[in-house]
Amino acid sequence: MRKWTGRGNPNGGNLLTEGFLGTAASRVADLVLLLEVGMGAGLLVGALLARMGRFRQHAWCQSVIVLLNLAVIALTMVPSFSVHVFPKIPAKLGKAYYALATAHAAIGTVTEVAGLYILLAAGTRVLPEKLRITRYKVWMRSVLVLWWVELLLGIATYARWYVPLLFRK
Repeated sequence: MRKWTGRGNPNGGNLLTEGFLGTAASRVADLVLLLEVGMGAGLLVGALLARMGRFRQHAWCQSVIVLLNLAVIALTMVPSFSVHVFPKIPAKLGKAYYALATAHAAIGTVTEVAGLYILLAAGTRVLPEKLRITRYKVWMRSVLVLWWVELLLGIATYARWYVPLLFRK
């Protein structure tokens, strides 16, 4: 067995070339992309459940997705951002690689916090009554739209980072 140098795959090979979507992304980045697209679709299913009056299933669907997304952010996105982007802010914000990732992180943080707030304010009695939501539709629809804007920004970030020929002159 080869000694791991801290770069690439400890079993040999390079994680940057071992993705399954045919880009320069790693398996983890490919999996995260597919998970996020799946969660976006799941949020639409959850919205449909609410329109059908199936509020318990709606609540479960949306809650699971918000919490799964929190785990994906904490386990993959924050570490990646901390290593590849944060050290270059603000000096490199003029470059698409850093600007897209920074916008994705900023809007994603707002979106996830809003989703967690809805989960707590609408689904529990943890918050004081005056901090709870009364206009559910406005909040939930706004966060759903913001989530899809964020998903598209995430796809753009993935494309900029891992599909190099797409952005070369």
